Amino acid sequence: DCAKFFPKIKIFFRGGDFGMGRPSKPIHLVKGHRTKAEKNTRKKAEESLMTGISFKEWPRVKNNEIAHKTFGIIKKAYKEIKKDDVLFEGIINTYCLLLSEIEYFEERKVKIQQSLDELQDKKFNMEFEMYIKLQSDLLNLFNVCDKKILEKRKMMLEIGKENVMTIASAMRSIPKKPNEEIDDDPMANLFKRRGG
Repeated sequence: DCAKFFPKIKIFFRGGDFGMGRPSKPIHLVKGHRTKAEKNTRKKAEESLMTGISFKEWPRVKNNEIAHKTFGIIKKAYKEIKKDDVLFEGIINTYCLLLSEIEYFEERKVKIQQSLDELQDKKFNMEFEMYIKLQSDLLNLFNVCDKKILEKRKMMLEIGKENVMTIASAMRSIPKKPNEEIDDDPMANLFKRRGG
């Protein structure tokens, strides 16, 4: 445990952060003073990362109640942060379908559990070998559903992480200070006057 031997740097190991700085926020979410030149530069850079074409719902998602509802929520959120772009279409639609599939296997688990409960009530009315076999089959089905749910949750987590990483990486490429129009920066002008 590095944090144990190097207490001064243990903060870098919390949450898997490893001391990496936070990615830049989109300019419309940034609070505090920003020069006109910086705002224009950031805005142009952000806009260049997107196609300007809104992402659409796949027919398969539209025909699935859970996936369709999830898509609507996510699309609204992406529109709010101005990231409603076709580049995210595949990621978002796949994410919605995975959530729907998880719900399907969760429902199957509930039905299997109900069957196990019914089997428990009838165990004295059947041969013991038959009871054990049926119980084993149902438990196997239950475990299969559990495994499928975990696999799909892992896929959703990976999609989410990759999505965030893609945005973060794109945002990090945006210059924080404009190369031109520095005259709009009062602080730069102050140092320029002092230097002169």
